Amino acid sequence: MLTLFGTPRSRSLRVSWLLEELKLDWQYRFIDFGKGEQRQAEFLALSPEGKVPVFQDDSAVLTESAAICLYIAEKYGQGTWLPQAGSAQSAHHWQWCSFIISELEQGLWTMAKHKFALPEAQRRADAIETGLWEFNKAAQTAAIWLNEHTYTCGDSPLVADILLAHTLNWAVKSGCDLPDNLERFRKMMSSRPAMRLALDKEIQVAEQQKLSH
Repeated sequence: MLTLFGTPRSRSLRVSWLLEELKLDWQYRFIDFGKGEQRQAEFLALSPEGKVPVFQDDSAVLTESAAICLYIAEKYGQGTWLPQAGSAQSAHHWQWCSFIISELEQGLWTMAKHKFALPEAQRRADAIETGLWEFNKAAQTAAIWLNEHTYTCGDSPLVADILLAHTLNWAVKSGCDLPDNLERFRKMMSSRPAMRLALDKEIQVAEQQKLSH
């Protein structure tokens, strides 16, 4: 059984989106941060930092959204959602994945931490402005790399495209403006039926769990 622990619209959506693209059978476990479920011993045994997403594939337990998506694509993708290993396309795909996680999303995470995620005593209002500057700088690089291409690394969507689209949706929700080609890419990827199916499942399960507690 494939089980994904997360909260709607968080980085867990990257994983649920790919699971739906591959039409896999999976279950969603909502972790209610409002009730402190991320600090319960059962969840900390899976994720010592108390963070989502967590992915469980029988005895295998993984954290970190990019690693989870790469694992799923490699094991279940049947040659889709990943380039051929060792190819130049694969190298560019790794470049994109690394950049999205280590550069593009970091400004957004800085903003989020200093808005709500950190304890109030650790938050700094000026760090939000710094995070926005960081994101805008990285977004310009992403726009240059993407240019007028439909996808990040060729003619078909790959894991990096899901990571990029989710990060750009996060940016828009945070009030960021995107370069035109990134905005077109964001809208195109977000219109994929699998993304909507994944988000609907996350929201439905979360609502059901809240009613049952």
